[in-house]
Amino acid sequence: MKPAPALAEGFPDLSGMRIARESHWFRWLSAALIVLVLAAIARAFANGQIEWSYVGRFLTVKVILEGIVNTMVMAVLAMMLGIFLGIVVAIMRLSPNPVLKSVAAGYTWLFRGTPLILQLLLWFNLALVFPTIGIPGLWSARAVDVMTPFLAALLGLGINQGAYTSEVMRAGMLSVDVGQYEAAQAIGMGRLRALRRIVLPQAMRVVIPPLGNEFIGMVKATSLASVIQYPELLHNAENIYYANSRVIELLIVAGLWYLLVVSILTPLQMLLERRFARGTLRPAR
Repeated sequence: MKPAPALAEGFPDLSGMRIARESHWFRWLSAALIVLVLAAIARAFANGQIEWSYVGRFLTVKVILEGIVNTMVMAVLAMMLGIFLGIVVAIMRLSPNPVLKSVAAGYTWLFRGTPLILQLLLWFNLALVFPTIGIPGLWSARAVDVMTPFLAALLGLGINQGAYTSEVMRAGMLSVDVGQYEAAQAIGMGRLRALRRIVLPQAMRVVIPPLGNEFIGMVKATSLASVIQYPELLHNAENIYYANSRVIELLIVAGLWYLLVVSILTPLQMLLERRFARGTLRPAR
C-alpha cells in the first residue's frame, strides 16, 4: 500500500474531515408542488361533469375520423404550398435585384404582421371585393363559387406559412459557406443552378428541424379553418356538440387526436433530422 503523499508545510490535513453534501431541498419542494398541482387537475377532471363514456364512444365515429383525414390533407397541402413560396421568396430576398428584394420583404411583412384567422376570413369573403375572378377573355367565374372553404383554407394557411418558411429558408441558405457560391461560379454554374444543385441540399441540414416544427404547428393551425366551415377535426367535433351539448367530451376527443398525431410526427421529424445530419455529427468519445 502506497503511503499518502506528504503535505506541504503550512497546509492542514483535510483527509479526515467530513464531506458536506449539497442540500437539494428546493428540488424536492418543487417536485412535491408539481405533483400536488397535477393531482388536483386530475381530481378535477375525474370529479367534473364529464361523461367519459362519451369520449370513448365518439373517439372513432365516422365524422371525427373524416375530420382528422381532412386535417392532415390540409396540413400537408398547405405546408407544401408554404415551402414552395418560402423557397421562392427566400431566393428573391437574397437577389441583388432591389425590386425582387422589396417585393419579398413586403410579402413577409404583410403576412407575418396580420393574424392568420383574419387572413382566412379575408380569403373566404373575397367575393365582397372581387365578385368575379378569372383570366380576361379566357375564363371567368363567380368568386363565391370558386372560393370554397377548402380553397380559402389552403390559400390562407399556405400563403401565411410561406412568409415564415421564407425566413427559415433564407437562414439555411446564409448558413452555407460563401466559398460554395464562388466554387459554383468558377465552374460556370448560373445562380439558380448553383442554388438547386449545391446550396439548397446543404441548407436542408439547417432548415429541416424548424420546418418539422412548422409542420406540427400547421397541423394544429388547421383548427382555425373551422371559422370558415372547413370540415376539419375541430369543426366536426363542434358540429357534434352543438347537437348533443357534450362540449367538454368532444373537445377532449379532438385534443386526444391532436396529441396522437403530434406524437407520431415527432419521432418522424427526429429521423428526418438524423438523415440530413449524416456526416456532420461528431463521433461520441
